[in-house]
Amino acid sequence: MIYFKILTNILLTIGLAWYLITSLQWYNYKISRVLTKHHKQHWHIIYFLIPLLCFYILPDLYFDIYFYFIFLPFLVFWHKKLDKRLVLTKRVQRFFVLLVLFSLFINALFLIFDFYSGAIVIVCLLLAHFASNIYEQVIMISFRKKAKKKLKSLKDLKIIAITASFGKTSIKNYLYQVLNEQFITYKTPRSVNTLAGLVLDVNNDLPKNTQIYIAEAGARQRGDIKKIADFLEPHYCIIGSIGKAHIEYFKTIKNILATKSELLKSSRMIKAFVHISTEIKEKNNISIFAKDLKVTKNNLDGIAFEFSINSKIEKFKAPVLGSFNATNLSVVILTALELGMNLSDIKAKLSKLYSVEHRLQKIEANSKLILDDSFNGNLDGMLEAIEIASTYEGRKVIITPGLVESDVESNTILAKNISQVFDFVILSSSLNIAILSANIDKEKTYILKDKSSMQEVLAKYTKPKDLILFANDAPNFI
Repeated sequence: MIYFKILTNILLTIGLAWYLITSLQWYNYKISRVLTKHHKQHWHIIYFLIPLLCFYILPDLYFDIYFYFIFLPFLVFWHKKLDKRLVLTKRVQRFFVLLVLFSLFINALFLIFDFYSGAIVIVCLLLAHFASNIYEQVIMISFRKKAKKKLKSLKDLKIIAITASFGKTSIKNYLYQVLNEQFITYKTPRSVNTLAGLVLDVNNDLPKNTQIYIAEAGARQRGDIKKIADFLEPHYCIIGSIGKAHIEYFKTIKNILATKSELLKSSRMIKAFVHISTEIKEKNNISIFAKDLKVTKNNLDGIAFEFSINSKIEKFKAPVLGSFNATNLSVVILTALELGMNLSDIKAKLSKLYSVEHRLQKIEANSKLILDDSFNGNLDGMLEAIEIASTYEGRKVIITPGLVESDVESNTILAKNISQVFDFVILSSSLNIAILSANIDKEKTYILKDKSSMQEVLAKYTKPKDLILFANDAPNFI
């Protein structure tokens, strides 16, 4: 019987740890963010506090019944329903190895000394979390030194770092498309934009013959961009549009601007291009972009725009959607010119651009026109997508969770614009349902309670020749 009790203790510890490390992975392994920023705080109660309390309060038999027939099945079901499940990275694997070792050791002491404490589970969790954090910090110091040494060894490498409230991934991808034939160019994959992600990218994936390295710099708090600037020491810095994205972390636009401006502290900066919204003053090595930008075409076929280069108005066009991409492309053009490309080659590259995946990407499938803007989470971008969708003459459907990490005012503006344009609205998250529902005609609204049933819902409520806009996306932990 004692061995069964030990087995149950270890399984409970692993179960609680599974929920804990999953949540930590979602929130960049910051326990403070898991406790204060988690959008579904009731999950903490269901999958952590209640089982822990039951372990302390219930007699062994009743707890065993609860644990094996209620908690474990619910935890497995919960994990299977997630659309962003735990990724078993090396960090996660190391955490579980430490957890199991601590659990076996402490339970072995319990057997040897015939002494039992109800604190055994929480002690194992705390020890594993603490030891894991210490170990990861030590590893990161070593990895960072190795990455820094690699960067310094690449004498011909020029680094371009990009930050913004929104648009940095698009700028990165478009800049890569423009530069990649003239230079040996490498860009950070997907949305890798944290210091840890960049360190691993440099160590593991940055080719040694790279001439141009294009990297994103993201932030959730003051100092994050400064750490990246100190690590990369970029030669060229781009600060894109500044807005309310992640306002719940920074509280004010002023804090966002101050954080993004940390990129300009790079010790090797040759040139910086900053968006007019930054209110940064122009200097010898800092140029302001988008100040005279004019969009001349913006529809479902693409964009055309013009702005002044060396006191001459130059015209450009690209087969990508959204007037905001004129802003993104204007800084791409200026950066390419700074690196020595000629204007005619740049224009030729722009005319052949392909859309960035999930960012106003146009797809035709099953006689329907799909606008995949699921990676766009800022108000201006979403309003732009709605405006483009409004030019479509047929029936229009939108699928959206609203704005994540934003405020009531922004979601209200978004909802009113949605209501004016779309014939059918599918709300894909509980996060903003109250705000969105209050401002959208209820007769044309469907609340998607389970994202796994989205295909069935689309098959039921959409028709051939419909335009379907996927506007932002939120994993179901949000």
